[in-house]
Amino acid sequence: MVIRKKIEGAYTDSYGYDVIDEWGRMLPDPGRWPSSRGGKGFSEVAQNVHSMGLKFGIHVMRGLSKQAFNANTLILDTTTGKAYEEAGREWRAQDIGIKERACAWMTNGFMSVNTKLGAGRAFLRSLYQQYADWGVDFVKHDCVFGDDLDLDEITVVSEVLNGLKRPIVYSLSPGTNAKPTMAKDISGLVNMYRVTGDDWDDWNDVSAHFNVARDFSAAKLVGVKGLKGKLWPDLDMLPLGWLTDAGSNLGPHRNCRLNLDEQRTQVTLWSMVRSPFIFGGDMRKIDDTTFNLLTNPTLLEINWFSSNNMEFHYVTGSVSSSGKHGLTHYSKNEGKTSVLETKVLALRSCKDVKANGWSTKVLDNDVARVCWEENSNNRTSPFCLYKRKAPSVSEGEMVYNHQSHGNLHLLVTERTELCFSASSNRKLTSKESSRGSFSRCRSHASQMWELNNNGTLKNSYSGLCASLDIVKASSGGVRSWLATGRRGEIYLAFFNLNNQVTDMSAKISDIAKAIPARRSSNVATCTAREVWSATNLGAIKDSVSMSVKAHGCALFVLNCN
Repeated sequence: MVIRKKIEGAYTDSYGYDVIDEWGRMLPDPGRWPSSRGGKGFSEVAQNVHSMGLKFGIHVMRGLSKQAFNANTLILDTTTGKAYEEAGREWRAQDIGIKERACAWMTNGFMSVNTKLGAGRAFLRSLYQQYADWGVDFVKHDCVFGDDLDLDEITVVSEVLNGLKRPIVYSLSPGTNAKPTMAKDISGLVNMYRVTGDDWDDWNDVSAHFNVARDFSAAKLVGVKGLKGKLWPDLDMLPLGWLTDAGSNLGPHRNCRLNLDEQRTQVTLWSMVRSPFIFGGDMRKIDDTTFNLLTNPTLLEINWFSSNNMEFHYVTGSVSSSGKHGLTHYSKNEGKTSVLETKVLALRSCKDVKANGWSTKVLDNDVARVCWEENSNNRTSPFCLYKRKAPSVSEGEMVYNHQSHGNLHLLVTERTELCFSASSNRKLTSKESSRGSFSRCRSHASQMWELNNNGTLKNSYSGLCASLDIVKASSGGVRSWLATGRRGEIYLAFFNLNNQVTDMSAKISDIAKAIPARRSSNVATCTAREVWSATNLGAIKDSVSMSVKAHGCALFVLNCN
């Protein structure tokens, strides 16, 4: 974070190292950004960036800083240029900050503000008006989405940005536990939103994106109406080139750990999904290989202009092992790769019918439990959590609690002090579990739950509801995506998630059936070109086939008659 002083003792969740103004707003550290002195903020930096023909963006956190809360700063009214007044008094940071809704993985950093209060809305207005005055073009708003959802703050910020004279791209993060029903709640309010945890240069992070990408595409959420433009699910920045390590305050100092085949898989999936294409490495030290990946004209054409983007299920793959060939499929009509199933606690929109399933059960010793009801024909014991009233909170927090009604702690067992938490106390990567966890019981809103009459179990921190989901895990397999181009071409991508070279194939007739405009037409023949090998495959009548390296991909451009 550029507003935090880079001195000994300062780290991601340290306290007391931030720079704030008299209104409690974050400012760049003048020791790191000399041009910000005199209250200029990032104005000069933005001007220099604009002079190069580029856009300037910043990364900010939810609501109010703990430092401003403890200093109890006044709140700026941008309409008068003075302290915000209402009901005959001036309002301060401690009037609007909600301590129990501090960012779960940055509790010493930032907390939500009460947007039901005019003073809370005025504070957010003063923040984003300041960013606009600096010349900011892009805002990444963190700790407000996924299992950190703060729909009230997102709504207020969107209203402020919508009222500005020039557009600012509005991006939400992080994406742990993000689901299509949650995205529909913010549709029209923002421009992009993360759908996974943080993506780093690890193969398991890359492979974790395939199911998420499929779900958001199938829900028809790619490129729909957004704030003053369109709305895009975001698979996160591309961790290519010269990088640092997760959570490090130093660097960059190392090369990307993904091999070239894995890097090609990542950029190809991002393009086929039409995810925002944002480079996460050091631009000052970009190598030719990375530059060529990011500027590949076919990838950019797909990412910008393709349509009908979907996962394509009718593809087969044969893996050679010990001299014998075993056939694996990811195909609706030919069977699927074998998977393991496990039940996990998950979070979803309370509007989702899959969240309805909780009820109270009382044991013989009068101990109450909250249980997830399985199918009535299921003879297995229900999954239950032990119910206990949450501890009392401060007077200021009671104002918020009165609105949220979240007053239950849910424990693993009657005698443990491990409570069900809606959000992790650290930021998760894409490959890590994006579901509720258990941690030491405390008074944070992420551990406060409300059991409703409709069978939902609502969390006070995010407003999301818990469910018990079946998760299917597979260590490999083959995947494929389809899209159509603006000139009638068809884009077909093969992805080999296996650890061995795999021969992959798809029938031309199945491809034609999957494309809406071609379902009623007969496709006689296609010409094909594979992008990464620069191979012209010529005329193809029956099927497209290629041997794909482990963790690699193939990208075909088909022109069919």
